Amino acid sequence: MNALLRILAWTLAVALVALPVVALLNGWIASERWPLRTLRVQGTLHNVDEQQLRATVLPYAKRGFFAVKLEDAQEAVARLPWVERAEVRKHWPDVLEVHVIEHRPFARWGEDRLLSEHGRLFPVKGIRVPASLPLLGGPDARVQDVVALYNESRVLFASTGQDVRALRLDARGSWSLVLTGTTPVAGSTEVIVGRSDARPRLSRFARLLPQLLAQPQGLLRRADLRYTNGFALQWGELPAPAPASTTSQGNT
Repeated sequence: MNALLRILAWTLAVALVALPVVALLNGWIASERWPLRTLRVQGTLHNVDEQQLRATVLPYAKRGFFAVKLEDAQEAVARLPWVERAEVRKHWPDVLEVHVIEHRPFARWGEDRLLSEHGRLFPVKGIRVPASLPLLGGPDARVQDVVALYNESRVLFASTGQDVRALRLDARGSWSLVLTGTTPVAGSTEVIVGRSDARPRLSRFARLLPQLLAQPQGLLRRADLRYTNGFALQWGELPAPAPASTTSQGNT
């Protein structure tokens, strides 16, 4: 009986010590005694809305220094538009520090996502998409292949005065791209590459493109490279020249 009483006494003593600690760490008590008064944002923010960031962190900060759940706060910040990575720390006695690294967009990916410079896909919801970004697309598992061919194609066509504005790999493994000229009247050209020998076909087409663009037929609208000994080409009409402006002179 005495042994049982001693066990109960020790259990009660441990509970009396542990419960306040548990209550403190869970924010049940004394959160107002050790509040987090300062939110410090680290990192250069170009696109992340700082007011939205602070509003996201505030509910976690209200729990106080000991009870704030850093992992939960970090996950909430990481879900904000433009945030690639977030880290949340606390510093005694009252500082909550949020370090944010933004996505740096490299291209649009399909209709509803962007591709970062680090090769990560993220949604466009809540994001103003820069108009200058190229449009890429393909299976998510082939991101690296799509980016590699895009970069190589830009180099191939740079000397022709054409830029690669879009490149896509479809579900069947067929490549296509869109070239846009650097002059206002150049228009755009859809290039169907096909499933095999994409790089040799594009290289051959790039070598001949200056001659094709010099033809008087009109604008090159479409080129199908899926032929062994040549290309299938479609031409469009050249834009009508702008009417010459006339100026009238009054009598003096």
